[in-house]
Amino acid sequence: MDAMELSVLDEDRWGAGEHTGHWWAQARGIRERVLRLPFLRQLADGSLDPGAFAEYLQQDAFYLAEYSRALALLAAKAPSAAAGAFWAGSAHTAVEAEQALHGQLLSDPLLADLPRPQAPSPTTRGYMHSLVAACAVRPYAVGAAAVLPCFWIYAEVSLALSGGAQEVAEHPFRRWVAEYGDPEFAASARGAVAFVEEAARSASAEVREQMREAFLDACRWEELFWDAAHRREAWTR
Repeated sequence: MDAMELSVLDEDRWGAGEHTGHWWAQARGIRERVLRLPFLRQLADGSLDPGAFAEYLQQDAFYLAEYSRALALLAAKAPSAAAGAFWAGSAHTAVEAEQALHGQLLSDPLLADLPRPQAPSPTTRGYMHSLVAACAVRPYAVGAAAVLPCFWIYAEVSLALSGGAQEVAEHPFRRWVAEYGDPEFAASARGAVAFVEEAARSASAEVREQMREAFLDACRWEELFWDAAHRREAWTR
């Protein structure tokens, strides 16, 4: 059986503005490749090797620990109380998600006895370090643009997955995929889009170009991250 087809979603559902909407459209090719990845298509139709899924969850836990640091750094640099509260709340949510992943890996009978990586893969390490660096040393607006794809692409993937999995009877990952359909993911993405758009409107042309580059780079990291988990990428030397 061919793996399930997943498609990018309506461009207008995220409340993007002039700048974020343009970047999102520029990233369409990356987003289409993400949804064609074997990992996601097999997760959608239930044919994914549980070992690959355990690999992804552990790598995601590694990633979230550093992602929360990046968001906390961003919150400290935010130009308004509202932006600071949003990024700080997102950092807290990332910590909670990391803890939940560890608990679920240990308790789920499908995954509990499978081997798991003991360290971040090269792709995981590269992605999380790039975000921490962007939020620590680049202007606030550039850091905000860098963290946006994790919100936005994840929300698009979540909706595509939850819709596809509903078509499969006795889906082995139904519990997990149902969580991907949580409306809070989409709401968080819309909030992040709004704050990044606000930052882009206030930025100089030079900084806006840096934001665009940081956004597209992070979109590419998102694609690499999903694929690396499927390949069970590891350090070889």
